[in-house]
Amino acid sequence: MRAVVQRVKEAGVTVDGKEISKIKEGLMVLLGIEGEDQDKDLDYIYRKVVNLRVFDDENGIMNKSLIDEGKDILLVSQFTLYGDARKGNRPSYVRAAKFNEGINLYQKFIDKAKEDRINIVTGEYGADMDVKLINHGPVTILLDSRKEF
Repeated sequence: MRAVVQRVKEAGVTVDGKEISKIKEGLMVLLGIEGEDQDKDLDYIYRKVVNLRVFDDENGIMNKSLIDEGKDILLVSQFTLYGDARKGNRPSYVRAAKFNEGINLYQKFIDKAKEDRINIVTGEYGADMDVKLINHGPVTILLDSRKEF
């Protein structure tokens, strides 16, 4: 499982010209799910996302997490995080999870956030979405449950 985590001042998702979700300050998470991913991969990524210390403390140092600050998450499915363009110019997505496999783990991420009383909003899984955000910092963190990077 992979995630691109961005600290945002605001972010939102539009599908077919209609805004379906938005947040103010928080984290915008692009979540890529691999066909081989299991609950342990989800647990790793989820815990990293909510505990990343990317929010400023009283001294202006990034030392506080989303949980510490009570910020929001915008979660967007992103199968292209498993695009492999090492050969040729057309990426291969064979490592990305099939729809039914991926949506299961995606929903589990949402459920974990709700259990932890984190305000989470989402894109539409599998849809063609427009994502708009103001990256604050900019702060962008790459996560991979298999620690490939």
